[in-house]
Amino acid sequence: MNTIAERIYDFLKDFPPFNMLDRNQLFSISEAVEVGYFEKDQALFKIDQPIENHFYVVKNGAIGLYTDQGIIVDECDEGDIFGLRALLRKDNYILDAIAIEESIVYSISSELLEEYITTNSEASRFLMTSFISNTKQLESDTSTIVSSEFTNLQSVDYSKNPVTCTIDTTIQSAAQTMTDKRIGSIIIEKDAKPIGIITDKDLRIKIATGRFSISESVSKIMSSPVITYPESTTVAEAQIAMLKHQITHLCITEDGTANSKLTGILSEHDIIVLRENSASSLVKEIKRSKDILQLREIRAQAEKLLKRYLEQDLPIEFAAKLISTINDVITQKIIDSAIIQQGTNPPTEFAWLAIGSQGRQEQLLMTDQDNALVYEDVSDDKKEATKTYFLNLAKQINKDLETVGFELCPADMMGSNPKWCLSVSEWNLQFNRWITMPDQDNLMLCTIFFDYEHVYGSKTLIEKLSQSIFKSIENHDIFLTYLGRNALQNPPPLSFFRQFLVEESGEHKNQFDIKARSMMPLVDAARLLILSHNIKSINNTVERFKKLVELEPQNKDIYLFCIEAYKDLLWFRTEQGLHNSDSGRFIDVQSLSKLNRLKLKRSFKAVKLVQELIQTRFKLSQLM
Repeated sequence: MNTIAERIYDFLKDFPPFNMLDRNQLFSISEAVEVGYFEKDQALFKIDQPIENHFYVVKNGAIGLYTDQGIIVDECDEGDIFGLRALLRKDNYILDAIAIEESIVYSISSELLEEYITTNSEASRFLMTSFISNTKQLESDTSTIVSSEFTNLQSVDYSKNPVTCTIDTTIQSAAQTMTDKRIGSIIIEKDAKPIGIITDKDLRIKIATGRFSISESVSKIMSSPVITYPESTTVAEAQIAMLKHQITHLCITEDGTANSKLTGILSEHDIIVLRENSASSLVKEIKRSKDILQLREIRAQAEKLLKRYLEQDLPIEFAAKLISTINDVITQKIIDSAIIQQGTNPPTEFAWLAIGSQGRQEQLLMTDQDNALVYEDVSDDKKEATKTYFLNLAKQINKDLETVGFELCPADMMGSNPKWCLSVSEWNLQFNRWITMPDQDNLMLCTIFFDYEHVYGSKTLIEKLSQSIFKSIENHDIFLTYLGRNALQNPPPLSFFRQFLVEESGEHKNQFDIKARSMMPLVDAARLLILSHNIKSINNTVERFKKLVELEPQNKDIYLFCIEAYKDLLWFRTEQGLHNSDSGRFIDVQSLSKLNRLKLKRSFKAVKLVQELIQTRFKLSQLM
């Protein structure tokens, strides 16, 4: 038996795309893998080096990918694939690969890639997605997976001032211009339209080899016709085009054809820069950060990233998932640090919960904290010490989250509050009390604490909580009726004269409360309806309505309307918050365009329709 191949197999089977292959396929690859050892700072390959006939998988250690300026583009660790882009592109390497620490790397040949991986539809699809997005999937310890589709949808940030010359320009003159301006390409244009392009590669292959004289016209060595794309080109479209045509530059024109005005140039380097400022890059920065102030700066970068996503009109639900992932990873880093500061390990298993909007993965802006802590039950003689430990831990976590930028909750809905730092049996008793005695205060607490997400620690404790909650609801089904009445407390926010119902006094006089008057009615409706179907695992409002479409096809139109309305409301709140540097909760309706006012009013119709459905289903009296 080949014990080395067995060890390689045991490692690769846990990572995509290898876990998508059958055992015989993967073992055939494992038998042919070459194993390499690299010392710290040793290079695996360098920029402009001809490609090797294989790609790499990190077994141990870490490999950094760097630009020619020494800027790290990616840090590949256990299970990460690199070197695949150059192999597929069949061109020289455009990044340096250098061992950040002592590393063991598996080398897999292109023949094995073609024989076993690209012929497997699932594995091939994974590799293409990874290649197109130029990044692996974001997957944090929260089990939140953000599809690379989000990256693919982003508009590329191309150069708006392309350097050009005419067809009569000499090669020497064009090369001098490229050198002076420190650029890697120059576009040949006629009547403001692109007709050709010269890159560093053309100068290297066609001039340095002596094939053409530098005194000749650029027409001798230019690539023509050029590949053109419109200004709205996405990352996915650009990278697929570069792969398909085996090029490193795209010309951007007004209508996407070579017959319209040249407006820009896009290079592979531009896409690398985009990735340096992506969500995946920020997550890696978080994991490498050394202190709270670094985390604060990273979260500020996330805010800038969010602003760019909105400007590019990307789907708000994707942005919400990415920002929620960043928030979760920051919290995880803070908790790790807080445990170290306690001086001793936790006395028993525990879990940290995000509640409210963060629990629903809808917290895009830096709003106040809402969180809780649950820990495993201990014997009576250890209860007091255990409670003290976790309260101190929670206080440190809340303090550090505040330093990062998440304000302390004015209502003290945080893990540092003894009410919200409880053992699993204490939480079960509390939830049961809220459900069996559903007065107004308890219903309010239910609407907050029923939307929770596991962020850190034991998932088993969270499962116990969920099971207890649904058991209590099942035993007291009248609770859903009370929750239904509560969901109708905020009717559609329009007056008799179809005007927005705004605040009549106080700090936000004449402003519209988008959270209380329009978002929360949809949040409450989605929660109530999904609970009535005994669905435990879906907390996000849009995902809840999507599940309801599946469960209740007869109400499909209402739920689809609610989905679009909630996306619009989330976008409005986020856009206003970024513009005003606040929570975005209160909106000056007069500042909105007529189109946006109509769009906002349209979302209120969804509130009306879903509330009518709830009123009928739960046989509730009219509260409006």
